[in-house]
Amino acid sequence: MPFSELQLELDERAAQGLLRARRTVSSPQSPHIVVDGKPYLAFCSNDYLGFANHPRLIAALQQGAQQWGAGAGAAHLVSGHFSPHEQLEDELAAFVGKPAALLFSTGYMANLGVVQALVGKGDTVFADKLNHASLNDAMLLSRASVQRYRHNDIAQLDTLLAQSGKGRKLICTDAVFSMDGDMARLPELLALCEAHDAWLLVDDAHGFGVLGAQGRGALSHFGLDSPRIIYMATLGKSAGVFGAFVAAGQVVIDTLVNSARSYVYTTATPPALSLALLESLRLIEQGDALRAHLHSLIAQLRAGLQGLPWALMPSDTAIQPLLIGENQAALDLSMALRERGIWVAAIRPPTVPTGTARLRITLSAAHSAADVSCLLEALRELAR
Repeated sequence: MPFSELQLELDERAAQGLLRARRTVSSPQSPHIVVDGKPYLAFCSNDYLGFANHPRLIAALQQGAQQWGAGAGAAHLVSGHFSPHEQLEDELAAFVGKPAALLFSTGYMANLGVVQALVGKGDTVFADKLNHASLNDAMLLSRASVQRYRHNDIAQLDTLLAQSGKGRKLICTDAVFSMDGDMARLPELLALCEAHDAWLLVDDAHGFGVLGAQGRGALSHFGLDSPRIIYMATLGKSAGVFGAFVAAGQVVIDTLVNSARSYVYTTATPPALSLALLESLRLIEQGDALRAHLHSLIAQLRAGLQGLPWALMPSDTAIQPLLIGENQAALDLSMALRERGIWVAAIRPPTVPTGTARLRITLSAAHSAADVSCLLEALRELAR
């Protein structure tokens, strides 16, 4: 039976310290959660502004369900495109400074849709080697030629672009790299696009809401504005709800409406979610104090981790990876923290390169300075 082969593969993953398993959370998302019936102080959520359980978003979602029902019932192009969807797209485009925007169910589906719609056979995709899995899958499914460059290596990318042949050229990059926490060199990438007549797809899943003026994202952070940039951000992290959007010139959005398979052939998100996200957008815009608090926590954590035996990777964002090295060592440290009531995820290959297993500490504006101190004290104790 082929099932025995599947079990052997799972057993091999377990022997290598690579087996994944789910844990059940039985409380709303917050820094203090209940997992498998036990309370934990958590540092593994992407809820960077603490909006996932915000009373204003809950109220907006309740009102939206009362007015618009529980589901959309159809794809956007059939009968599932509601006025809350339209309003949210308009406001998201204005918020990030783009002419138009398009909602997707997830960031994964957004990346699949954009890359597949814009490039194909005869074209070339250029991708940072540390890009998110969704961008990697998107470029393979597009059937375009793929050129991967070393992480943030602008010189190598320039060489690859110069050697490329005819056809469309699309550079794909995370804005904030999800496992390292560092940022792409977006101004230099845009300069290469200008020099080589290429597009730039920016996945700002971890920057939207926390970077830039009023949380407007990585483009605002760097002061970038170009029709060559196609901007994607998710709405389940800093925005606290669910979904994603792509913002770009009108011709790009019209192309996606007609050709992005992950948009055309899927049911629209519930319109009630769009009402919650409209409220979230207002909170993001008003959230300078939350972002200042988040940055103070980042500084506190980085200062407190100095001198410990594990290397803290360079990052100014809410993602603070503590490099451990071996898979089992990372799992052991994560478990030792869990025994002390602290939840920090251990990240292992293939999500990160072999030999770079790490604890991925993520901070939220909902954390307190006392929460961070608790984590630091536990890590110091374990280091001893």
